[in-house]
Amino acid sequence: MKYYEKDRVQSLPVREAVGKMLLHDITRIVPDLFKGPAFRKGHIITEADVESLLDLGKQHVYVACLNGEVHENDAARRIARAAAGKNILLSDPKEGKVGFSAGTAGLLKINVEGLMQLNSVPEVICATLHTHQVVTPGQDLAGTRVIPLSIDENLVIAAENVCENFFPVIDIKPFSRLDVGLVVTGSEVFSGRIKDGFGPVVQKKFEELGSRIMGKKTVSDDMDMTVAAIREFIDDGARFIAVTGGMSVDPDDLTPAAIRKAGGEVMFYGAPVLPGAMFLLAYIQNVPVVGLPGCVMYYRASIFDLVVPRLLAGETVTHADIIRMGHGGFCASCKTCRYPRCSFGKN
Repeated sequence: MKYYEKDRVQSLPVREAVGKMLLHDITRIVPDLFKGPAFRKGHIITEADVESLLDLGKQHVYVACLNGEVHENDAARRIARAAAGKNILLSDPKEGKVGFSAGTAGLLKINVEGLMQLNSVPEVICATLHTHQVVTPGQDLAGTRVIPLSIDENLVIAAENVCENFFPVIDIKPFSRLDVGLVVTGSEVFSGRIKDGFGPVVQKKFEELGSRIMGKKTVSDDMDMTVAAIREFIDDGARFIAVTGGMSVDPDDLTPAAIRKAGGEVMFYGAPVLPGAMFLLAYIQNVPVVGLPGCVMYYRASIFDLVVPRLLAGETVTHADIIRMGHGGFCASCKTCRYPRCSFGKN
């Protein structure tokens, strides 16, 4: 390894090693009571350590000569601080690695280009979860370290400059707490022939993301009824509207047309995501309106989980974003669903 090069390692008398970095653990043993490291690899020896080291029988120690270099722990701290946004918590270094964890619930945001540039700096590494995931407080998100025990400070500065140019490389966008109007379509539900199974699923999903259902309106497969329900929610101050069902190409499925007639400017209708192909996103007076296909009711993970969290985090989801979802947009329908710990939505 690079830090064992001859000009960077010395065996020195303990009293001459003050200010140097220890290259090996030194064990302390108390019979029947304790056995463990008294000093760990990477420790910078101080004057106060000299007597303790001598008491442990150490006349000489192997140390590193840090000439213009930064110890791995300090380097990892500096890189992590430069990369982390305000909603990220950082761990103390452990074996040279600093961990990133979530300081709040929200949408994980990784600047992928910035991460690639950071990992292009020699001897520096940073590994993260995929971007655009829903994360919870305390969840582990990433880790960074340098490869050698000590690193040229110019490389640390280069890594810090990358982070500054792409700041933040790692952050979380908290979810807005919105009042959601829920419109449930379907003559069979409106007439009472069957119980609404869609509304409770959608309500639970929104509540898990921190928003609340301000009301539910059940309508028949009727254009005017659906338009009226949407408009009433807009007039009542809804900040988000979800319309369930009626999204296919059947003659009775009128939801997309009703959203347009209610004043919706459709951003896209249809997505290269399975389950979720017949998904619609529109805006009415800056209020997002989503048309949710039936698969949202039946699948644990669907287009809802890829798009709605981004909208609640205040992001604009473009047609180009939707096109990119095709890569990773196929759910493998595993016998035991592991989402989000799977490939679905990881584009």
